[in-house]
Parts: sequence; structure tokens; C-alpha cells
Amino acid sequence: MRIAETQIQEQNSLLINDHKKSFEQLAEKLDKKNVDISLILERLKDFQIAIPSWALGQGGTRFGRFSVGGEPANLEQKIEDIGLLHTLNASSGSISLHIPWDIPDDAEKIKSLADSLNIKFDAVNSNTFQDQPGQELSYKFGSLSHTDPAVRKQAINHNIEVIRYGELLGSKSITVWLADGASFPGQQNFRKAYQCTLGSLEEIYQALPEGWRVFVEYKPFEPAFYSTVINDWGTSFLLASKLGDKAYTLVDLGHHLPNANIEQIVAILMLQGKLGGFHFNDSKYADDDLTVGSIKPYQLFLIFNELVEGMHYSDSKPELAWMIDASHNVKDPLEDLLQSVEAVKLAYARALIIDREKLWQCQEENDVVMVQELLQDAFRTDVRPLLAEARLQNGAVIDPVGAFRSLKVRDRLIEERGAGSAATGL
Repeated sequence: MRIAETQIQEQNSLLINDHKKSFEQLAEKLDKKNVDISLILERLKDFQIAIPSWALGQGGTRFGRFSVGGEPANLEQKIEDIGLLHTLNASSGSISLHIPWDIPDDAEKIKSLADSLNIKFDAVNSNTFQDQPGQELSYKFGSLSHTDPAVRKQAINHNIEVIRYGELLGSKSITVWLADGASFPGQQNFRKAYQCTLGSLEEIYQALPEGWRVFVEYKPFEPAFYSTVINDWGTSFLLASKLGDKAYTLVDLGHHLPNANIEQIVAILMLQGKLGGFHFNDSKYADDDLTVGSIKPYQLFLIFNELVEGMHYSDSKPELAWMIDASHNVKDPLEDLLQSVEAVKLAYARALIIDREKLWQCQEENDVVMVQELLQDAFRTDVRPLLAEARLQNGAVIDPVGAFRSLKVRDRLIEERGAGSAATGL
């Protein structure tokens, strides 16, 4: 299914008067604070967040998975679903593929479909945390860090194969996340595991095409519960630094121990020029993969405070990759993705309206009270009209979740694909 422009206009016509009032009130308030609203709107209009191919179906746990119905059963349908999201919010204009879950059988056909929906291809993702049907050697005891050189070579070759698929589609980066580690003390030689991982990554790095980047992800635990080879941002940063200028650290918000100061991690990685991008989600306990901003919205805002400082006020101005990485166990996945994208952009908009010059002055003067006043004033500002106006100017809807329900998108997908249609991948 596709959403017609006339349907967008009909949805907006119901809300446009209230929106204009809300936007004008916010604009007046921000104008008094000397905030350049036109600049912020342009940045919000340009901000794009990739949707992963594996997030378009109902998530689940080892206890079960309950399909929402009408889920995309192949890569083409996944791209079509992202097209629906992008039509509604004008901020979901790229897809991140996970190989081999979503191998394109006909790259030109897939590219043509994506182009028709104004969808680009973000980072491709390798998978050496599962054994695939027909796979010769097992990753039970590791992949890029395995003690057996033959297993390491198999994992290296898979990553290079993923890069080749990405080349065909126009992607420019690969994300490497490893489940490699140990579940019991003494099971693994830490030093050798690190050395093997570095050696394997070096071979993958050498295979990167011109203009490509590799993102090294990290995670403190799970599925290995005693130690993980790339267990924290420091290990990822060390590997990326040793690999070279085309290697960066990727931050997944769920891949930290409780109460980790993620905003400080972000600031240091940006300072060192090694922050590659983000996987956005939220968590209460660990890597819960909940809707972005549903648990810790203030933390997300503080992270974007550091991101805005690095992106717009430093000399480096890095090109960062953004992606949602959540599991929608009990929500409609498309509604959840709309909510997550909205939460990311809310945090970004709030960080953009901070009086940066005054913040720096208060920091230099050690005025702790005024620093808190500045940050919390921005965080408490209802910037939803800014996001709605940016969508409106981009030809999308004022209220994405409301339009999704009003247009009965899920019902229409079930009608087209069937109630039993379940997404491939996870």
C-alpha cells in the first residue's frame, strides 16, 4: 500500500489551525530568546534516521513472539513499510539491512523500488552471532575471535560478502557487532581473543571500498555472560584507532551497564573523531530495546546536548549515522518506530534551542545553578510544534501516529498480506 498526497492533505486539514496557533506561540517564545527558528527547522527537516530491516515485525523473547499481522514477508515489503513511515514523518528515508536475513536477490530491482519511495541504503550489518543453514563451521565459541583460524576466516569472508551486497545497493558503511565472549571464567584467553579479533577486523578493513567506513559496536554482556570480547566503548575505540581513519565506534544506547554516563562517552568519542553513529533505543534494566525516550528522555536530551555541541560548534563536524534499534514486543512495530523517531527529534530540537553561548559562560564561571536552569528550561520546552512544522514543510503529516490510525494502515496491510504474515529475520 501507499499513502496518497491527497490523504496527507486531508489529515493535515483537520489539525492545521490548532498547529498554526501552537507554532506561532512557540515561535514567539523562542524569538524572545534569540533562537533562530528558521535554522532549527532546516536542521530538523534534514535530519534522517535509518530504519533497520529487522525492526518491521513484532519483536519477541525466548518465551514467545506474537505477530501483529500484515508484517513484511520479504525485503521488498520491508522497503515498502519504510516508505510508509517516511511518507508520514519525512524522517525515515533510509534502511539498514542485516545480512543474511535480507539478502537482495536482484539488487537493481531493490534499488529501483527504494528510489521510487525516496529510500536510501544505510549501513549494512553482518551476522556472525548465529549459525545459518548449511554453514560449514559453527560460531558457538566465537567468530572473529575464535581459536580456530578456519572459523575466523569464515566470519571474515561473511563480512566481506556483506560489504559487496552493500556496494551493489549504494551503502557506504558496515556495522560489526560480535557476540564473541565467554560464559565462564577461564574459558577464554582474553589477550588472544582480543588479538584474533583485531587481526580479523584488519582483514575486513582492508576490504573496505573507497569512501566506506566500518563501525565497531560493543556490548558489556549477552549472550556471553562472563566476558565479551568488545565489551565497552574503550575496547571499541582502541580497535577503531588501531584499524585506521575509516573505522569508528558505534554507540547503542542499550549497550551499557546501568547508570553509565553515555553523554560523557559521546563527548570524548567526538573529541577524538571516532564517533561513527548511534543505535537508538531505551532501557530500564539492561539491553531492553524499548521505545526511544520511553524511560530516560532526559538522558537522551543530555546526549543530544553533547551531539549538538560536536556537530554544530566544533571544528570537526562529524558525519554521523543514526538508526533505530528496538524490539516492539507488544506494540505495532510501525507505530513504535514513529514514536521512536519522534523522540529522537524531540531531543535534538531541545538541544538546538539551548543558549549555547550562555551555557559556555556559566560553565567557565562554575555557575552550577544557572547551568541546570539553562538545560532544564530547554528540556521542559514543548518543541512538538517545531517538529510538526518541519514535517509540514517536508510534505508529511502533522501527527504521524494519529494519521497511521486514522488511515487504518495496519488493517490495510493485514488485508493485503494476511493476518498470518510474519517478518523475516529475528
